[in-house]
Amino acid sequence: MASLVAYDDSDSEPETEPGGSFNPAGQMKDASDAIRPPGRDFASEVLDAKDRGALPTKHGSCEDAASCRLPLARLWSSDSGSCPNQRLQWPRTEPEVTFPTSQPARPSLWTSHAPAGHVPLAAARLKQVKLSWGTSGSPEPSFCARTGSETPGKNGSSLQRQWCEDCVVPYTPKRLRQLQALSTETGKSKDMEPQGPCAGRAPAPLCVAPQVSEFIQPYLDCQYKETKIPRKVLFHLRGHRGPVNNIQWCPVSSKSHMLLSTSMDKTFKVWNAVDSGSCLQTYSLHSEAVRAARWSPCGQRILSGGFDSALHLTDLETGTQLFSGQSDFRITTLKFHPRDHNVFVCGGFSSEMKAWDVRTSKVVRSYKATIQQTLDILFLREGSEFLSSTDASSRDSADRTIIAWDFRSSAKISNQIFHERYTCPSLTLHPREPVFLAQTNGNYLALFSAVWPYRMSRRRRYEGHKVEGYSVGCECSPDGDLLLTGSADGRVLVYSFRTASRARTLHGHTQACVGTTFHPVLPSVLATCSWEGDVKIWH
Repeated sequence: MASLVAYDDSDSEPETEPGGSFNPAGQMKDASDAIRPPGRDFASEVLDAKDRGALPTKHGSCEDAASCRLPLARLWSSDSGSCPNQRLQWPRTEPEVTFPTSQPARPSLWTSHAPAGHVPLAAARLKQVKLSWGTSGSPEPSFCARTGSETPGKNGSSLQRQWCEDCVVPYTPKRLRQLQALSTETGKSKDMEPQGPCAGRAPAPLCVAPQVSEFIQPYLDCQYKETKIPRKVLFHLRGHRGPVNNIQWCPVSSKSHMLLSTSMDKTFKVWNAVDSGSCLQTYSLHSEAVRAARWSPCGQRILSGGFDSALHLTDLETGTQLFSGQSDFRITTLKFHPRDHNVFVCGGFSSEMKAWDVRTSKVVRSYKATIQQTLDILFLREGSEFLSSTDASSRDSADRTIIAWDFRSSAKISNQIFHERYTCPSLTLHPREPVFLAQTNGNYLALFSAVWPYRMSRRRRYEGHKVEGYSVGCECSPDGDLLLTGSADGRVLVYSFRTASRARTLHGHTQACVGTTFHPVLPSVLATCSWEGDVKIWH
């Protein structure tokens, strides 16, 4: 049995129709000079001819050869919503479904998913071709119909026929597909968070209630009592699209219902983590991951630094940036000076740390060491000295792992503090005693004296959690009786500071818990964050 094979000759010149000519108004004129309306196709004409008796029966013969001649199969489709240059088709017993011309055309695949002002490559190549339509009020056709009705020339016609006949699906960039999926997921979520502004734009002012939280008000006039270990989750804050690096309560007691969280999704957020668990504002000031952000001691500003080497000081009431600086390295940690709140020290992927003054937007001091990265910074009493933890270590002992600096002269006080072969990703200061603790990659917390020569305690060590290379944070309770730390397996461990025994273990996260902090006023509230991008408030 012979088979009919249709070949694609898109590279050849446009074919001329032997039986008629093409009218630009969308009608087909054959050899008998009969103009067919655009809404009728081949199958419908065959049925009409059969009803009139113009066609012969199965076994009959035709008297007149001209009268029984079948109409030619059209190569051009008059429907504005279909694609031209279709394959040659045999007549069917059912008429084809035609769409009325008054129906609005379907949106083009090239522009339906593209942002405003975006011109695809294929559309830009065919932009010089103009449309030629018979009626001015007809709806705009799709991309296939638009290219089929335009005949600029031989090369342009063959190119258009190749695009339409092969049914080419336009390519959507991966970044655009991710943005579409993100917008769809955000639209379907029940608790939609207000999205922050684009990078480089000033954020909106923070909507903060003027009155103090009703849960915090009873604790403002009394002295902080004994810390109670929480048992269950009060709020589960979801809104970040990447790992959460750090969290911090507002240092002002009357505004301590606000929680700051920094994330690898290039944003940092301010939450009402005591009353409602809602997101108050999202800040998208950085073009790369935000590694560090801190409240100012006055509680009205937030200082942020990220992997884009940018530093921003944002005023929460007005939403303006009071300070913007550009460092020559990626920022991983920053801390305000405890006395002069206009000065802060930042460190990152560099062999030096820098002290900035926000009033002049200039670097006032530099602290250089033979290291590669600064992991954390901790100011000691009165701010005359500070510590820095680095990634410098040797085989049997850690040299320059923890360095003590003089803030004014930029001189090293000591670099022989920690003599073990582990690095220390985080440091914390005890609120009442002159000691500090260092989180080590040896899966334990080490205790040091905060006074020169900064000796390490050999008798007290807090073990049981896992670090495994994560920047796991640690913190003491406001009364100094408990020690809180995260773990690489998602646990939250609470130790007794005096006995170094484990008081409680909270199973709260499926991935690494990298940030933990006690509430400064409420005695039984703490917050934790994890590498999966969520924040939990425990009560």
